[in-house]
Amino acid sequence: MRILKKILSSASLAIGILCLSLLVYGCGRKEAEELPLGEANENPADSAADAPADSEEETDEETEEDPLTGEEPGLPVIEERTIKNGKMQSYLTGEWIEQEKATRRPIAVMIPNNKPAMPQYGLSKAAIIYEAPVEGRITRLMGVFEDYDDLDHIGPVRSSRDYFVYVAMGYEAIYCNWGLARPYVEELLSRDTVQNISAAVEGIHNPSDEAFGRLSRPGYATEFTGYLFINGLEKAIKRQKYETKYDDLYVPPFTFIADDYRAEYEEKKDASFIYPGGRKDNAGGYGAYSPYFEYDEKDQLYYRYQDGKEQIDEYDGSQLAVSNVVLQYCHGEVRDKKDYLAFGVHGEGEALVFTNGKVIEGTWMRYDGDATPAKFFDKDGNEIIFNQGKTWICNIWDEYGEFVEYE
Repeated sequence: MRILKKILSSASLAIGILCLSLLVYGCGRKEAEELPLGEANENPADSAADAPADSEEETDEETEEDPLTGEEPGLPVIEERTIKNGKMQSYLTGEWIEQEKATRRPIAVMIPNNKPAMPQYGLSKAAIIYEAPVEGRITRLMGVFEDYDDLDHIGPVRSSRDYFVYVAMGYEAIYCNWGLARPYVEELLSRDTVQNISAAVEGIHNPSDEAFGRLSRPGYATEFTGYLFINGLEKAIKRQKYETKYDDLYVPPFTFIADDYRAEYEEKKDASFIYPGGRKDNAGGYGAYSPYFEYDEKDQLYYRYQDGKEQIDEYDGSQLAVSNVVLQYCHGEVRDKKDYLAFGVHGEGEALVFTNGKVIEGTWMRYDGDATPAKFFDKDGNEIIFNQGKTWICNIWDEYGEFVEYE
């Protein structure tokens, strides 16, 4: 096992020796709070570079085995958030961002992912990208954004599906969509509990047209020219009197490794390539574009490919890349002759979490209602610790799960 590398001061060493001697006379020490076991090491190249300058340096020694209890320590994780120089660690990525952005409710934007819509604009700024099949055996994306102030617009924007709405509710996100709301989301989007920014189309009873507009895209169908504009979004949120801060019952979707550490999972299998729909077109409900992720051990990111090439964000020309990839297996059904789908995004199911070039087999659970997210656990029931950064969650149609591949 690897020893967690942290600096130990001479004073701390003296105190440790004193505690050992006192133990003979019945004096003990309070055990550290138990955390899921794993391995971590110091990684100065991670988010420490972005942390505020006045961050306090840890001085306690973390060893492979506690000298008093003989127990192995857990991974050091981000627990209570602190504010330093106006910044705090994001609930969605674990990275340091402005306090105002970290504490406001994110927006969840419906974005098409089929070839006629490419390239998309702004997706590289999303903290979480959720991907799920829709009719026609293609996928649609939902970008969850907390840091969108530098964007003029996001899109193109498309219509809703109820399983996306339920996922967005788990993040306490304001849900943004443009397209036909009937027959399966009309009632849902009309609920007081679903704060949404929706264009005025059939089935939308509380529209926010000021948030949307069209851009000229010669050669593109009209349905792929509609975008969410940030200035209009802010006006719509204010007019709708939507709450803009997380409430007191907010549950973060992930638990992240602490600064200067990395969740390595050295005992887990290597997995550098991930094929959520398999390698055969349409085999796993992921369309004819055969999306996949490739892990780059140099920067420890998973890069997204689709339709045989890099998936690029038109905003800055960058290839979409994330720190973590999750395959969340959900039961799915075909609802009608138009091939509208339904997925069970509450309850529990199998899951695969990819991070640091490794794969952790486990499960997901969501039993505490719409306002809480799915949480991810390993085979022993311990919550999986995510590396800091963005996360891509692929909804895997459980009945097509046999087509998933990774290596």
